[in-house]
Amino acid sequence: MKRTTKAPRRVELRLPPLEPYEGGIAPDGDYDGLELTGLDLAGASGEGARFLDCAVRECALDEARLTGARFLDSRLEAVRGVGTDLSRVQLRDAELVDARFGGTQFHGSVWERVLVRGGKWDYPNLRSATLRDVTFEGCVLVEPDFGGAKLERVAFVDCELIGADFSGAKLTDADLRGVRRLEIARGVESLAGAVISSAQLLDLAPVLAARLGVRVED
Repeated sequence: MKRTTKAPRRVELRLPPLEPYEGGIAPDGDYDGLELTGLDLAGASGEGARFLDCAVRECALDEARLTGARFLDSRLEAVRGVGTDLSRVQLRDAELVDARFGGTQFHGSVWERVLVRGGKWDYPNLRSATLRDVTFEGCVLVEPDFGGAKLERVAFVDCELIGADFSGAKLTDADLRGVRRLEIARGVESLAGAVISSAQLLDLAPVLAARLGVRVED
């Protein structure tokens, strides 16, 4: 019997009327129903902060420390950050739209019902993260590190995965068929539980052969 890949449950984010917010963020801060637009939050400390029903738009997050922060029923749009620490962050019923990240730490984070649409992420660290019901659409991920991560019902649609590391990852219903450029640098043996297209299988054949120790000679 042919097994059907389970699609991610899509987030249905409906933000209430939001109140403009122009202040900074603080550790363990509580932000509810706010719109943060165009703020310079570079280097800010927001460890353990909670954002509920919030929109964070066009904010600078370079070197910001948001370890263990929670973004619940919230949208991050056109944010940019280099070296942002989002380790152990919780994203639930959230959207990340047109984000630009470089060297961002997401290790140990938990994602549930999340949409990532557009944008480019360079060297994101997602080691030991848990992603459940997550959809990546139209985005570019350069050397993403999914080492030891758990991906369940995760789909990539019209995306690029360049130099990805899946070492020790556990995949369940991970749909890679929509990746238009798929490059696996490490961890190809951990792709059990993923679904790829026949064309992608041909592209990955040299990596699979190398991993199995098979020489290909004509």
